[in-house]
Amino acid sequence: MKIKSLLFLLFSYGTLSAQQPSIQYFRNYSKDGLHVFETTKNDTTLFTGMKVRVGGNFTQDFQALTHENNATPLFDANGVNTNKLASLTNGFNLAMANLNIDAQLEDGIRMNITLYLSTRHHEETWVKGGYIQFDKLLFLKSKVVDKIMESVTIKIGDYEVDYGDQHFRRSDGGNSTYNPFIENYIMDQFATEIGGEVYYHPKSGLIAMLGVTNGELNPTVLAPNKIDSATGKVNRYYPAYHGKLGYDKQISDDLRFRLTGSFYVVQSTTSNTLFSGDRTGSRYYYVMENTLATTDGNAFSGRYSPQFKEQVSTFMINPFVKFKGIEFFGSYEIAQGRLITERYQRKATQVGMDLIYRFPEGKENFWIGGRYNSVTTAIPLRPNDVTINRVAGSVGWFLNKNIMVKVEYVDQQYKNFVSTDILSGGKFSGFMMEASIGF
Repeated sequence: MKIKSLLFLLFSYGTLSAQQPSIQYFRNYSKDGLHVFETTKNDTTLFTGMKVRVGGNFTQDFQALTHENNATPLFDANGVNTNKLASLTNGFNLAMANLNIDAQLEDGIRMNITLYLSTRHHEETWVKGGYIQFDKLLFLKSKVVDKIMESVTIKIGDYEVDYGDQHFRRSDGGNSTYNPFIENYIMDQFATEIGGEVYYHPKSGLIAMLGVTNGELNPTVLAPNKIDSATGKVNRYYPAYHGKLGYDKQISDDLRFRLTGSFYVVQSTTSNTLFSGDRTGSRYYYVMENTLATTDGNAFSGRYSPQFKEQVSTFMINPFVKFKGIEFFGSYEIAQGRLITERYQRKATQVGMDLIYRFPEGKENFWIGGRYNSVTTAIPLRPNDVTINRVAGSVGWFLNKNIMVKVEYVDQQYKNFVSTDILSGGKFSGFMMEASIGF
């Protein structure tokens, strides 16, 4: 029965991928989606009526990591040392899968809904979000509006907030096609919030975007009742604002240049999740976790959230250069924020650099790459900043545009954590292997 089931799945995949309809202003979930950031205004797909596209992503990882620390033992009421690291062994991690539904509703109007079918953080099916995107407003029957919409895109719904460019290259549950490495950045910028974004991106290469959201992953209509330590009053739920300004141009057949600056700011909210909004979890299972850790209860191993839950303002610069097969992506971020129990804001900075070489020329089915990632941040009630450094190397292969395999070596170290913190003197290293399908 297992062999028959596998053959059925492979047949179904081939049938679905062969029959997938073309959708306007759309980013593919396969290799065709590489190096795509915001969808462009290139109107290359003829509208012939409503179409529904059902796609998916599936990712399986194999982990061979080791970790260590020198934290001072701390014992709970049951006599368990909560600073003792869990014992690791080599093995497969939980597979992750996404279901993607995209529909062309009208000429220049499409919608998306994405479901996490199985992830580390939510093993049950969970809705990521959904939105509607307008690239044409033909129903208004206005030539002036039609002309404006040649350079404008409007997105409305519960969507992935377009703060920075790194979120276009990260792994998202079963979807790891766009990421040349196994894991995302240490300080992972990802959130789904309810709101809208308006883009202006003419053919000149200019990019300008303004957006406003509710500033929350899990919205509520209950009135706030917690006292803000900074004001001494009941906190308020303000909208969050974000924006982007940049330039993206294919200068020649061999050279593409992109440079953007982004911001995100919210004055007060129930619980902001810009740095902790991932509902899927880290690829590094149980690293730097204690013996009481669980798969979903400690889902973000190897990452670090600065805990800016009440207030956050952050700015990021992202350069991207691709010359033939050589690709550089960089990230520099300055953030500050606080918890509701804090009177003053703390700061966090992150630097990331990816250097990738894809080959052979014309196909770029293989790659080799290196990543440097570093976070320096202040911690509540701690006198000194702490630093987390990661170095990773990756090699990968697209067997075809839908199937990818990659291997990564990673080394991550934790600096300046107090001796009673489980991360004191912490480090982990080793190999990861990942196979994924996207269609």
